[in-house]
Amino acid sequence: MKILVSVLSFLLLAGCASGPRMDTRHPSVNHDSRVQFIVLHYTSTSLEHSLELLTHGPVSSHYLIGDTPPTLYKLVDENQRAWHAGESQWKGRTWLNSSSIGIEIVNKGFRDTPQGRVWYPYTEGQIQALIVLLKDISTRYKIDPHNIIGHSDIAPLRKLDPGPLFPWQRLAQAGFGVWPNAQAVAREQALYANQLPSITWFQQQLALLGYETPQTGELDVATRHVLAAFQMHFRPTRFDGTPDAESAAILKVLNTAK
Repeated sequence: MKILVSVLSFLLLAGCASGPRMDTRHPSVNHDSRVQFIVLHYTSTSLEHSLELLTHGPVSSHYLIGDTPPTLYKLVDENQRAWHAGESQWKGRTWLNSSSIGIEIVNKGFRDTPQGRVWYPYTEGQIQALIVLLKDISTRYKIDPHNIIGHSDIAPLRKLDPGPLFPWQRLAQAGFGVWPNAQAVAREQALYANQLPSITWFQQQLALLGYETPQTGELDVATRHVLAAFQMHFRPTRFDGTPDAESAAILKVLNTAK
C-alpha cells in the first residue's frame, strides 16, 4: 500500500511538472509601478528609540534617516508594504501603505513651552541625504512631484509630521515636490484681498490639490484641520486653519499649474 501511494504521488508531481508552458513573449504595455507616492515623516524621538520602534514596534518604514551622523537605514524592502501611513488618503487613493514608500527622519517634532510650541529643525546633513534618496526613488519609480507628500497631508486630522520646519520649498526646487510661484501668488492675493472665496471654494480647491476634504460648505473642524495641513506645507509661517487671501492665492496658483 505504501508503495502504491508513493507511485501515485510521483505521477501527480510528474503531471504538474509537465503542465502548460509559460509564454512571456507578449508583455502588456498597460501597467505602472505599485509605488505611486513617497510619504515623509518625523519620528518624534531619538535615533535609538526610532530604530527600536520601526524594527520591533507596531509601525515600520522603508527608510530611516538618522541625525548625527545623517546615516541612511534601509528597514523594509521596497517590494514589501511598510506600516507608516495608516488611515490615509491622497488624490482619492486610500490606505497608502500599499502604494507608497515611507521615509522617516529622526526629529523630535516639537515641545510645548509656556511661550508656545517650539519645533525642532532638521540638520543640513539629513536634508542632503533625503535629496539623494528621493532622486534615486523618484527616478526608478517615475514619481509625480505632486505625490511626494507629508504624513500631515494624507492624514490631516491626526498627524503633524514632518512639521512646519520641513524644507518643502527647497525639495521642490530640487525637483521633489511642488511649490507655488511667488509672483503669481502675489497677483492672486491682491485680487482675493477684496473678496475672499467661499468655504465651498476652499473645500473644492483643497480636494482638487489632493487633500481629503469635506464638501459641506461650512468651516467645520475637519475642514480647518485640512486647511491647516495645507498651510503648514505651503505657508508654514501661519497654519491656523483660517481661510485667508494668501491661502486662497496659493491654492489657485498650485491648481492652475497642474
